[in-house]
Amino acid sequence: MRNVFILLLFTVWFTISAQQVKQDSSSVSLLFIGDIMGHQSQIESAYNKTTKCYDYKDVFAEVSSIISKADYAFANLEVTLAGKPYTGYPRFSSPDALAVGCKSAGIDVLLTANNHSCDRGEKGVVRTVKVIDSLKILRTGSFIDSADRAKNNLLILNKRGIKVGVLNYTFSLNGMSAPKTAIINTIDTTIISRDIDSCNSKHLDKLIVVLHWGDEYISHPGLYQRKIAGFLFKKGVDIIIGSHPHVVQTLKYEPANNKVKERFIAYSLGNFVSNQRTRKRDGGLMVQIKLTKTGNNVSISDYGYHLTWVDKTVADEVNYNIISCSKYEANDYKGLSKASKLKLKQFIKDTRQLFASDNILHKEVKYLKQESVDSVRFVSRMNNCCIISNGVAGL
Repeated sequence: MRNVFILLLFTVWFTISAQQVKQDSSSVSLLFIGDIMGHQSQIESAYNKTTKCYDYKDVFAEVSSIISKADYAFANLEVTLAGKPYTGYPRFSSPDALAVGCKSAGIDVLLTANNHSCDRGEKGVVRTVKVIDSLKILRTGSFIDSADRAKNNLLILNKRGIKVGVLNYTFSLNGMSAPKTAIINTIDTTIISRDIDSCNSKHLDKLIVVLHWGDEYISHPGLYQRKIAGFLFKKGVDIIIGSHPHVVQTLKYEPANNKVKERFIAYSLGNFVSNQRTRKRDGGLMVQIKLTKTGNNVSISDYGYHLTWVDKTVADEVNYNIISCSKYEANDYKGLSKASKLKLKQFIKDTRQLFASDNILHKEVKYLKQESVDSVRFVSRMNNCCIISNGVAGL
């Protein structure tokens, strides 16, 4: 009888403890999106001749359900919102409607430090910031003045007891002179070191640095990227997200060990939307990371990526649509032209081969063929091993 009583007490204690652990555990999901560009043909395609207004909502429509599921979705805005005349490359200025489209799709944060930040000079920098603020979209990377930078350089996101900091820098301004009053964060290790040191008093659970860096159209990170990444990790950065090469580069997750804490890096997410139509430049990644807090510890409990591709259709008018690669793959590429189907298949093949070649564990979020387009389950691809899980890869 005494043994039965002890067993009963142990069972009750274990049940209460398990419930307490569950109650004490909370999670936040992050989604990182690649380059949002605005070439001239994109601007023209967004113009509605009937309403005489610009509208980008359809561009993001097919992937908005994925974006909006994240607690925080981040994107690199590689244009200015400097007003008319609206122009594409080499001096980008897109209609404000592009930012409206981003917000409607579920994008919460726009990163604005990139090599096109100063395309329209100081006025363009200032107007871009003001438009983003007017839409109540969070941002960092470029600032109206030193006071704005002091207030908004470190973007702090605090949800469900998990506190995340975000910093953003670019390697170049394309030779443009730096503004006199406005500020664009550039990759200067002295400044970055000072910024990171100032984060120590903020009691962050994770620090993320988003960088505009690397060589264009090269699928593997260069020595410069690896050196800067090493510097940042030594300074205590937890997650590094890269943009600029306009093609996908490798990503890597390293769990904590007795020498270093866990860390994650995506060297380049590629193009989210652009008019770059050549091989490898017509698509990109959406990387999702789940942060889980148990007690006082916050860790990366899951991560994965979606392959996305830009379908450019030319009929009576030109249209750009960002699509989920695996959605169309699972549904036999229905709705795509023959040319689009071939290009999409090539992008999928190239990206998967790139990740397979680096021999690093990866998780691709995929639709399963037996599911309908609107009812989603996902496969985590770990090289040649597949693990099927319900929901958004644990997010």
